[in-house]
Amino acid sequence: MDNTNFFTAIVLSIAILVGFHYFYEKPQMERAQTQMAIQKQALAPKLDDAKALAALTLRDHKDVVAETPRVKIETSELRGSINLKGARLDDLDLVKYRETVEQGSPEITLLSPAGSADPHRAYYAAFGWLANAGQAVPNDETIWKTQDKILTVNQPVRLTWDNGQGLLFERTISVDENFLFTVVDRVKNAGEQTVTLYPFGLVARQGHPDIAGTYVLHEGPIGVLGGTLKELKYQKIAEEPKTTIESQGGWLGVTDKYWLVSLIPSQDEKITATFSYAASQDPTKPEAGVYQIDYRGMPISLASGASSEYTTRLFAGAKRVSLLDDYQEKLGLPLFDRAIDFGWYYYLTKPFLYLLDGMNTWFGNMGLAILLFTVILKILTLPLSLKSNRSMAKIKTLQPELKKLQERYKDDKQKLSLETMELYKREKVNPMSGCFPVFLQIPIFFALYKVLYVGIEMRHAPLFGWIHDMSAPDPTSVFTLFGLIDWSFLPHVGVWPLLMGLSMFAQQKMSPQPADSSQAKMFLLMPVLFTFMMGNVAVGLIFYWTVSNIMGIAQQAYITRKVMGHKS
Repeated sequence: MDNTNFFTAIVLSIAILVGFHYFYEKPQMERAQTQMAIQKQALAPKLDDAKALAALTLRDHKDVVAETPRVKIETSELRGSINLKGARLDDLDLVKYRETVEQGSPEITLLSPAGSADPHRAYYAAFGWLANAGQAVPNDETIWKTQDKILTVNQPVRLTWDNGQGLLFERTISVDENFLFTVVDRVKNAGEQTVTLYPFGLVARQGHPDIAGTYVLHEGPIGVLGGTLKELKYQKIAEEPKTTIESQGGWLGVTDKYWLVSLIPSQDEKITATFSYAASQDPTKPEAGVYQIDYRGMPISLASGASSEYTTRLFAGAKRVSLLDDYQEKLGLPLFDRAIDFGWYYYLTKPFLYLLDGMNTWFGNMGLAILLFTVILKILTLPLSLKSNRSMAKIKTLQPELKKLQERYKDDKQKLSLETMELYKREKVNPMSGCFPVFLQIPIFFALYKVLYVGIEMRHAPLFGWIHDMSAPDPTSVFTLFGLIDWSFLPHVGVWPLLMGLSMFAQQKMSPQPADSSQAKMFLLMPVLFTFMMGNVAVGLIFYWTVSNIMGIAQQAYITRKVMGHKS
């Protein structure tokens, strides 16, 4: 096998994959979003069971919250309120997360009541009972009673409602120190007739939310039902009347890039899960359409004097990997960590995220964590690099023999291949050994890309100097002289992508050069190409690549001096 041809293929593959988002996917995403808006305007109402929100005049979030009686929610992680009208969770802020890295940036608003203005349109969770026609159960208009004023970690809230027909409803809501609510619904039949009730839970979201729209990340309805991960796109749900799935336990909800709102029913009972969309009744206001994710439990029959209860949990917060794993173990949830889109390289991405987060906790700086991470990787791959360079050096000494074989069998490709392999075997050279380090770098690169892209642990993590968010591109612009010149028509290239390109060029000059001069020239162009393509990639990944290049230069100098017997 020709190593240079193989390496050329690998480099071009990476270039294609990295460039795919910049040159193809981004325009496609913009067109898809435009098409989605057109389709949403054309959609007629399709849902029978979900209740579409009325066409509302959107108002300030605080004004809408103030219109109904509420019980405050206050923990170290959460701030908001329970709406006593319907007993919904529809007002929730994440205290430790901000919209941007700017000083004074508002907290992330996760849940909002109906009628809230952009960017926080209605997004809420509701729970309760369904019943046959003629039997009154709590609904969206029900005003629940309570003596409690605030929900804290140590202080649950108890709500009650009497339907006046013999059914007494009680709901207890508690919250842990993170993002998990526990809702216990109890009902007692004080009437004379037997009644049948069905427990349910739902998450409803008004309008089509802003999403990244990239193929490397799922945002939207999600769940693990029947032991299988289900990821549904908003557009698919809007185009189909209803998607129903039977399951034993599991979980379901809505995921954003960093946030999750998920219903967690009892794991030992069967449920019917539904993903649906109710289009706006007003075609001029497609934003009033509602996506709904819900489940219905098994029927509960209550004879006169009998009572029953049902427990539902709700996760509403940040997708911290250690937290999801903890809930997965404690509650017996299947694949709860898959709420984070770890991608193809799950078994690399997740350990990388844990490792970097642990080192960040230790150092107090994610940049230092990535630096140590890179050093560890280089040390672990050093034996492979040494073996690769020995092989490449020996192959280089065989070039005269290879050229003779090429001349001798230029008209017989099969014979040339056989003789070449015989030469390698006779000289005890493995042409594949030079490929191993490249093979290893590919999954590492894309796994780290995923970590920096989807890991909330990386969000707003500072590097050094002007870099305040390693999950975002380098904000500087070299071609505009850092904003002094209005040359916005030029590609965005910051300082770190430029440093990456320079270090990549220096490493290539120090590495063994391909025998083919055309391939050597192409390799010299790769740093320029990658510098432009990486301009809009997370700066944390560029920092890793730059440090890796510098480590590679040092490693190559060592190999040249110690292994190949030349001066560095």
